[in-house]
Amino acid sequence: MDKRQALGSWLSGPREAAEQAGVDFGYRGEQLGLPESGPGSIARPGRRLGALAVDWALSVLIAYSLITDGYDRTTSNWALLVFFALHVLTVGMVGFTPGKRLFGIRVVTEDTGTVNPLRALLRSLLLCLAIPPLVWDRDSRGLHDRLARTVELRI
Repeated sequence: MDKRQALGSWLSGPREAAEQAGVDFGYRGEQLGLPESGPGSIARPGRRLGALAVDWALSVLIAYSLITDGYDRTTSNWALLVFFALHVLTVGMVGFTPGKRLFGIRVVTEDTGTVNPLRALLRSLLLCLAIPPLVWDRDSRGLHDRLARTVELRI
């Protein structure tokens, strides 16, 4: 390996360097028995971030217009509470939030394929803490999904 390859592997990250060395990681969701692409596959991070942005914007809009009647210091706190309630209720009942539905994502458990309200409560609580979603595994599942034993799939 020359200096350019060593520098290139550092810039592209350890996963790509390991793949170039011959390590086979498989595709996202392979360990869970999910297809590589199409409906039922793991939702990509771009879709998940888009759904999160839509849900947060909806929560801020609700807090801004219905609860605080204008923007002040408490609007963000109310928006977080609305975001939490939105996630608990919608994911616990139908498996997706308005943003997830818009981007074609559904939250299901690893074993049964549905989400019960207790898992939705745990997942939403960890999501609102903001650190667990930033820690991902090789299947692109956040720590909040791992602990709640859920997975976000494409519809």
